[in-house]
Amino acid sequence: MGKFYDGEGTYTLDLQGEACPLPAIALVDALPSLKKGEVLELICDCPQSINSIPYDAKNRGFEILSVEQDGPTIRFIIKHP
Repeated sequence: MGKFYDGEGTYTLDLQGEACPLPAIALVDALPSLKKGEVLELICDCPQSINSIPYDAKNRGFEILSVEQDGPTIRFIIKHP
């Protein structure tokens, strides 16, 4: 699915249990706050986010460092280039 990211995020958004499309909305709201080089870890269990989160982040110029899935939980690591 993507490379495993072993570093730490600058910020974490834990949205497990939140219904779609809230994880995507929260991501779009959070991205402008990231400064160059900062890393956002987003954790959710919304199945649709496996496609929508990377799409939204890339379309806004951010880099997807990792997408990891463990059962229903998905962890996205997104960096401001």
